[in-house]
Amino acid sequence: MFIEPVIGNNTLKDKKGHIEVICGSMFSGKTEELIRRLNRALIAKQKVEIFKPSLDTRYHDRDVVSHNETVIRSTPVQFADDIMLLAGDCDVVGIDEVQFFDKQIVHVANKLAIAGKRVIMAGLDMDFEGKPFDPMPQLLASAEYVTKVHAICMKCGDLASYSYRLTPAKEKVVLGEKDNYEARCRTCFYETKS
Repeated sequence: MFIEPVIGNNTLKDKKGHIEVICGSMFSGKTEELIRRLNRALIAKQKVEIFKPSLDTRYHDRDVVSHNETVIRSTPVQFADDIMLLAGDCDVVGIDEVQFFDKQIVHVANKLAIAGKRVIMAGLDMDFEGKPFDPMPQLLASAEYVTKVHAICMKCGDLASYSYRLTPAKEKVVLGEKDNYEARCRTCFYETKS
């Protein structure tokens, strides 16, 4: 279980920013964990700003919504640099579906952390082909805290860390839910790919 490294309100001189990355496959609970951490920051009376890519409208145009329908308010943004403009004087910045942002998100996350903010990001670490999903590798490398969550394989019931696309689409980004994707373990993912 992840325990927050900083709890409560800190004075400005005590403010030390850092980056937390929550990663895994589809249906692994990434957004659920992001929302849990952000709600705990709100309970601690910290100022929280939450962002998501504007292209992700699967469950709601504005709010971040998990597959289990847990909801938290957010601001959709088109470009990573927009987050810098909108984060203001908050203590905590939450970012969902980070893999859909441009590569500038790495610079933005680091700049926010240097400014003393706690930056919590959630996203896929691999694409539908089982390859690293940029910019996630760079974020994982610069994060102080990394949490990899797992789903359950829809074929065999083992732990799953791959997102298997059920449709023949070849584009890297295809928004979808259970109609387009299944969580798979390594064996079941590559067995079907062969």
